[in-house]
Amino acid sequence: MYFLIDATSFYCSAEKVFAPHLRKRPTITLSNNDGAIVAVCPIAKRLGIKKFVPFFQVRDLVNKHNVVVTSSNYELYQSLSNKMMDTIARFADDVHIYSIDELFARFDKPLNHESWLSLGLEIRKTVWKEVRLPVGAGGGPTPTLAKAASHAAKRIEGYRGVAVIASDEERVAILKQMAVTDVWGIGSRLGKKLEFMGIHSAYELSKKSPTYMRKQFSILVENTIRELNGEVRIAWDDVRPDKQQIYSTRTFGERVTSSNELHRALVGHCGAAMAKLRKQNSLAGAMTVFASNSPHDDTAFYRKSAYHQFAAPTLDTRVASNAIKALIDKIFKPGVCFYKCGVGLLDIRPQTHYQGDLFEPSQDNVGLMHVVDAINGRYGKSSMQIASKGFSKKHAMRREYLSKRATTRWSDIPTIVC
Repeated sequence: MYFLIDATSFYCSAEKVFAPHLRKRPTITLSNNDGAIVAVCPIAKRLGIKKFVPFFQVRDLVNKHNVVVTSSNYELYQSLSNKMMDTIARFADDVHIYSIDELFARFDKPLNHESWLSLGLEIRKTVWKEVRLPVGAGGGPTPTLAKAASHAAKRIEGYRGVAVIASDEERVAILKQMAVTDVWGIGSRLGKKLEFMGIHSAYELSKKSPTYMRKQFSILVENTIRELNGEVRIAWDDVRPDKQQIYSTRTFGERVTSSNELHRALVGHCGAAMAKLRKQNSLAGAMTVFASNSPHDDTAFYRKSAYHQFAAPTLDTRVASNAIKALIDKIFKPGVCFYKCGVGLLDIRPQTHYQGDLFEPSQDNVGLMHVVDAINGRYGKSSMQIASKGFSKKHAMRREYLSKRATTRWSDIPTIVC
């Protein structure tokens, strides 16, 4: 039996863990630079506030109903996510973390329907008791049916947070009440094509011939249909291929107008991209950098990029940062108010398969980079960084509604008065 356990409006719920006075208040969480709404708690949803809407469009509604607004607090979210995952893992034979707020759990023991429901309820109660996060639980004989049960637990009346597909009758009942666009792996784009074929529910999709649908679409659709009928086709522990390109990019909290500030921002993105590169044990043969203003500015749109080929493939942040010095003059233009910049690593190859060049020896200090990654992993990102990044926060994210990071910073630990 597979279970999918996911947190309810995770970002908003995480904000309320150390602020229990907000539990009955409508709450929303904003994206990077406080631009759009990325999480809406159930109370705020009932006010008509939706996800992915620009914040300025609902500001009047937010003020009218005294909605609590929070900026994305990634340190807090990741810390609470880790605690939630560890708590759930105690119950299962095997687990697979699917996202920051979702976890697949596999159970090998045979139980009846009532026992599976009791297990789901116990997981919910334990996570709430130990982490103070509300979660839903859905169980099924395949990962896709576990996803369907999770959908039912949250959105179909009568399940109250836990749903289990342990019989064919339960499977059919849930799939008939589930839109085809809500099936895991289908989505809105493919769902529209299926609806054009007269397939509107998950149950109607499950009745189609898997081999025929594979010819019409892909093996992914075939696997989905087979999973909807109880045949396990998705292996969650499949090794994901290494990324062939790695980018780090972000809009500025404040507009940048000087080459020095732009250079510091690009060095910061370079460090982030190189850390991702080392995490997958790869080398980069080339790098691209870019910067632009906003297409919505009154002035003409300006976007410029520059390319650099490394003499030898590298994983060293110092080597890549030095290359940015030569590229900055190619993309900077006086008078432009830069809104966004980024760094991309290209020509990526496995570190273990690379054979060095006798005439172009590598300048990498692999040991130093491992030390940097270890320190940043323990004490937080940018605890150790390239000096040319500087300490200016002008190009940092704008987070005007940032809550305290109570689980990762000594200065933010709550004070309790006894």
